[in-house]
Amino acid sequence: MKHLYIAFAFLFGNILVDIHLTEGFVQSLSIPYDSTKILYPILERRIFEKHGIPDSVYIKSLEYYLRDATKMEYLYERAIDSLSVKEKEAQQNLQP
Repeated sequence: MKHLYIAFAFLFGNILVDIHLTEGFVQSLSIPYDSTKILYPILERRIFEKHGIPDSVYIKSLEYYLRDATKMEYLYERAIDSLSVKEKEAQQNLQP
């Protein structure tokens, strides 16, 4: 059972990263708030499709992890680390 938790925690962490990137992207757009409310769910659905899980599984998993602060903290630490790496890579790609 622990192996299943570790495997899903890895997937869930990757989904968190994609969700944060998508939220940042949508917020950076110069479009009205009403438009972002339409766009974000479309992009969020694509995230779940990319990772091969329905949104209901993500929501149930989020509820589970929110009940266990230690596990949720671990997942967010991983997500923050991944986002930091992506940010450094993006900055390096911008340098001539």
